[in-house]
Amino acid sequence: MFYGVGNTHLQMIRSLFPKLRIVARDNVIRVLGDEEQMASFEESVETMRQHLLHFNSLNEEDILDIIKGRKTKQKAPDGVIVYSMAGRPIQARSENQQRLVDTYKTNDMVFAVGPAGTGKTYLSIALAVKALKEKTAKKIILSRPAVEAGEKLGFLPGDMKEKIDPYLQPLYDALEDMLPQVKLQDMMEKHIIQIAPLAFMRGRTLSDAVVILDEAQNTTPAQIRMFLTRMGWNTKMIITGDMTQIDLPHSQKSGLIEALHILSNVKGIGVVNLTGKDIVRHKLVTKIVNAYEAYDKEKQEQKKES
Repeated sequence: MFYGVGNTHLQMIRSLFPKLRIVARDNVIRVLGDEEQMASFEESVETMRQHLLHFNSLNEEDILDIIKGRKTKQKAPDGVIVYSMAGRPIQARSENQQRLVDTYKTNDMVFAVGPAGTGKTYLSIALAVKALKEKTAKKIILSRPAVEAGEKLGFLPGDMKEKIDPYLQPLYDALEDMLPQVKLQDMMEKHIIQIAPLAFMRGRTLSDAVVILDEAQNTTPAQIRMFLTRMGWNTKMIITGDMTQIDLPHSQKSGLIEALHILSNVKGIGVVNLTGKDIVRHKLVTKIVNAYEAYDKEKQEQKKES
C-alpha cells in the first residue's frame, strides 16, 4: 500500500527527490545522495508512514502535500475510532454504540449485550486496534467459547487449529478489515494479537492488553468466572453476548446471565445494552430480530397461561 499499485507512489517519491538514489526492497528503503535531501526524505517518509497507519490509505495527493510541507486534506472527523482498510471511518453509528465507546473509556471491564448485528464485536475490536496503534496496550487477546453445534470437534477434519478456526472466523474478519494482511500476520506470529478459544485462557494472567470475550452467552458460570479473573495490570476487558442465541444444553445455565446478576453493582464494571434499534447490518436483519422477539414473547405468554 505504501509503494502504491505498480510502485506508482514510489516512482512519484523518486521524481520529487531527484538528487537521491532510492532503492526499495520489501519493507526496506535504501537511500544515497545529497545529505540535505536525505534528511528531508526521511522526515517525509515517516510522516507518510504515520498517515498510512492512522488512515489506512495514502494517495498521490497526500504524498505531494506531505513532501511539500502542507497539511493533508484528510482530517479525522470527531468520533472516529480507527479507519478500515478501505479508508472508511469506523465509529459509533447509534446512541447505544456511542454508549459502548464512552463506557469503555471510563471502565476497565465492559459488558456489551444485544442482538446480532448491533456492532458489539466489531466496535470492540476497533477499540482494541486503536489501543494497540496508540500504544496504550501491548497486546490484543480475543477469545470465544467453542460451543459444539451439531458437529463434534473430534470428528471435524484437520488439526486442533483447523478444528477451532471456524469458531473464531468472525474475529479474523473484523481484524482483516482494520489491519493490512501482512501486518496482521506478523502481529499474530509475534503474539501481539492472539486469538484463542476460551479453554486456552486457563492459568494465564492477562496484563497490558485489551481482552475481548465474544459470544459470552455460551460460557458456563465456571468458564466466565475463570476468564474474568485472568485480568492483570493495565488491562481492559470487553465481554459481548446475545441472550437470544444461547447454544448451551437446556440444562446448563449461561455464565453471562449469572455474571451480569452478580457484578451489576461493582464499581469499574460497565454494562451496555444494545437493542434492535442499534442494528447496522442489512435492514432485513432488524425485521428478523423483531419477528423472533415477538415470537419468543408470544411463547412465554402461552406458557404462563398454561
